[in-house]
Amino acid sequence: MKRFFALLLSTALLMGGCAAADNSAVVSEDVTSGVVSENIQDSSVPSDDGESTSTAFVNSDNASVGSGVETSVPQSSDNSVDREDMSESVVLPESKPENTANSNSSQAPAESTAATESDGASDSSVPPKNDSMPSASTKIPEEGTTSSAAATPASVPDTAAPEAAEEVPAEKTNDSAEGFYVSGTKLYDANGSEFVMRGINHPHNWFKNQDETALAAIAKTGANCVRIVCSDGQQYTKDSADTLSQLVERCKALEMIAILEVHDITGKDDLSALERTVDYWIEVKDALIGNEAYVILNIANEWVGTWESDTWTKGYTAAIPRLREAGIKNTIIVDAAGWGQYAKSISDGGEEVFESDPLKNTMFSIHMYGSAGKNDRVIKQNLARVTEKGLCVIVGEFGHTHSDGDVDEMFIMKYCGENDIGYLGWSWKGNGGGVEYLDIALEWDGSALSEDWGKNLIEGDTGIRKTSEKCSVFK
Repeated sequence: MKRFFALLLSTALLMGGCAAADNSAVVSEDVTSGVVSENIQDSSVPSDDGESTSTAFVNSDNASVGSGVETSVPQSSDNSVDREDMSESVVLPESKPENTANSNSSQAPAESTAATESDGASDSSVPPKNDSMPSASTKIPEEGTTSSAAATPASVPDTAAPEAAEEVPAEKTNDSAEGFYVSGTKLYDANGSEFVMRGINHPHNWFKNQDETALAAIAKTGANCVRIVCSDGQQYTKDSADTLSQLVERCKALEMIAILEVHDITGKDDLSALERTVDYWIEVKDALIGNEAYVILNIANEWVGTWESDTWTKGYTAAIPRLREAGIKNTIIVDAAGWGQYAKSISDGGEEVFESDPLKNTMFSIHMYGSAGKNDRVIKQNLARVTEKGLCVIVGEFGHTHSDGDVDEMFIMKYCGENDIGYLGWSWKGNGGGVEYLDIALEWDGSALSEDWGKNLIEGDTGIRKTSEKCSVFK
């Protein structure tokens, strides 16, 4: 009996231990899932390589951007972006040498970092919206003037850029026959020669007394074009038609193509602001008409700060016909939405914008900072998505780093060189407000270039001096 009871007791103890272990496992599992659900934010966003990633935005509300203009990546419930649709070009805002304190919609999202990857989803980290942040190109001029330009991040599926098919320039259509014209993914000059931009941004409106020195120095770098910051008076000091004509003549004398842009409405999701900018270009059209072979019109810097395509498409499909009706025949450049960094706005609405141009003479620009230019995969995706639509695109602004993250500037130049895509570095000099690192030159006369940015942009193997070809109208 003793042996029997001993055996019975040991069996009971053994069974009790197993039950306790099973119960312990259940409790542990419940506790773990509770901790996970409480502490991990549910924000799965597609990753750059086309895979879904759970991401937490880091200090997105307080993220700042620095490049030459206001940089802010809007992330608001009013303008929510479909994450799958964003998979093409999720990029964070850039900031430039302007002071974007006065910008209406400068919001800069902090770039989210991927945590885990899962099969099937496309990558598109969409930065949160910060209504008080400047755009991707937010730079503050050292002499007290303010300006803005920005960009927002968007990620696109990892798609290698398609091999460039040989394109035969289309015959110039009547009204655009005297100047630049777009044919497929290429830009051609007045002689019918392909023109690939290799240029620099110059903050004319904030440093007018430096124009003569700066333009001459930029020309010495070998740049074949210069993008000039102008103002229609909505935020900065208005440039007159005479001033624009003088700038154009100076660029012609230096054998550089002038790209004129208005910086006042950077990051503003306001259709009426764009309409006023169109009114301005019509008012000063005498500086454009007759100069179709020497001047390209970049309507507005980084208009539309939010990461959505509808407002952008609606605004430009109305703006371009008005410019044409006024007799302006110059090739037109349209910046992407999202402070210039939301390349998907172009793949979404670019064809409609292009078709709204009676002359079919419109091209597009992506600004590449820590969002749109963060790595080789995103850079290729952003540019390829536009060229795959048969549209002409350039990198209208980029730096080597920004408040929204590091920029792979060397790959931008390499890829653009391999695919005959134009690029324009931001900016010659005058950046302030913490983004002085975006200065290409340390002196206005170009006697000294910045180590991390200027020397690579101008002297690098894929830089301006080695890859720029003068426009044939000057040969």
